[in-house]
Amino acid sequence: MNMMSAQFARESAQAEPVRQRLKSGAQQTSVTWAALQDVGAAVAAMAGAVPDKPDPRIRNLPAQLRDIGGWQCDLGERAIDDLAAVMRPGVAALLAVTARGQDPAHAAQRLWAEFCSARDALLALAPEHGSMGPRRSA
Repeated sequence: MNMMSAQFARESAQAEPVRQRLKSGAQQTSVTWAALQDVGAAVAAMAGAVPDKPDPRIRNLPAQLRDIGGWQCDLGERAIDDLAAVMRPGVAALLAVTARGQDPAHAAQRLWAEFCSARDALLALAPEHGSMGPRRSA
């Protein structure tokens, strides 16, 4: 019996870094998603569009994806990273155009449309929840 306890303790210790990476990855996805919403609002302003009002469904997407798990969570996390990879150079280009004194509105409208399209596709991965938001547990 003591042998099993030692083996369990060893396996648990080995699994701890994996748990930490998963938790860190989930936190990183949430932070990236929140930053994307802020960047999207800035791009909308450059495009002369009105950014969407903060919506609980948009705000809670990373938590909803974690609750769903499986392929939807994996796909959603990769799609969030991909969207961030698209927005970085897009925003840098908009800022460069603005710094040269040119109007970035047309390019910002295209980037805003791409952002909205990607965001809507991500929201389609997570089904809508009731008015209380996604299920949370401690």
